[in-house]
Amino acid sequence: MKLFHFHFGKDGGAERFFVNLVNALQERGVEQTAFIRPDRKWRPEIDSRIELHEGVWRRLSLSRFFLEAKLKRLLKEHRPDGLMGWMPRGARFTPAWPHCLKIARLGDYPPHLDYFRNSDVLVCNSPDIGRRVQKLGWKRRVEIISNFTSIQQEPPIDRASVNTPSNAFVVLGIGRLVRRKGFHTLIEAIKGLPNAYLWLVGEGEEQEKLENSAKELRVVDRCRFLGWRQNPAPFFAASDVFCLPSIHEPLGNVILEAWSSSKPVVSSQSEGPTWMIRNGVDGLLFSIGDVQGLTLALRRLQANPALAAALVCGGRKTLETRFSEQSVCDSYINLFKRGLPKD
Repeated sequence: MKLFHFHFGKDGGAERFFVNLVNALQERGVEQTAFIRPDRKWRPEIDSRIELHEGVWRRLSLSRFFLEAKLKRLLKEHRPDGLMGWMPRGARFTPAWPHCLKIARLGDYPPHLDYFRNSDVLVCNSPDIGRRVQKLGWKRRVEIISNFTSIQQEPPIDRASVNTPSNAFVVLGIGRLVRRKGFHTLIEAIKGLPNAYLWLVGEGEEQEKLENSAKELRVVDRCRFLGWRQNPAPFFAASDVFCLPSIHEPLGNVILEAWSSSKPVVSSQSEGPTWMIRNGVDGLLFSIGDVQGLTLALRRLQANPALAAALVCGGRKTLETRFSEQSVCDSYINLFKRGLPKD
């Protein structure tokens, strides 16, 4: 099987899953070619056997015309069995190649369907995204295939290296520092948690506002802004609990990473987490924006190691039964096999 990928994202959970999936498919013998933006931090993580082409794909870009010419040549040479556009931008530039199945993989809610004119199937990583595109008027196939994580447990970072006491209760948040991720709620909750330290791993436009909020709430001495990290595993290992306080979260790939890292999860009741998590079984849920509810959930874990251990056990079981690498890869391979043109 031969696949072409079009992924023009930056740095985040969607990009980590892209790397996970193409590497896993490569291990299963799928021959792949990927078109990505230049100078991506995650590029070195992609399997060296995957053919990469880097360039700037914009509507008004001279380089785009050279890339399209190269793409036409490669399509004729490779004759792929499938084309996969990642997110609306990747789908927009997926060519109308008539000789194979063309899918668009969605990890968020698209504002409209114009991006998917050349797509035969929309693959949504949660049922709610699937329902949304159908409400927008999508009449072609919809498939629900979620994510998996390849993150491995690693030795923890030295807490002293990020100026954190060894006996502190460490709450970890990971994601782009933007409003929709709800980190302002998490900073407010830290104020009501004595001896708790907050580690935020990520970059984004809201960082200065978040830092100022920490100063105003007088918790800046217990907040650590750690920047983007390609490999968050050592930070998971050194933390006590993972928190996803998003206002809007279509799935929540970092929840899978927390489960894989054997950490208890606290999450807002945003779209994806309410589908993934069974409250009290593999995580604790609180209402979106509810600082008191988040504070109480974190306090429960801080005071009750047995509860934390039970949630870790539940998370591992959910990961193995619903979000395994094997099941996700099989779903993609079978999708392309079913879509192959008949001779």
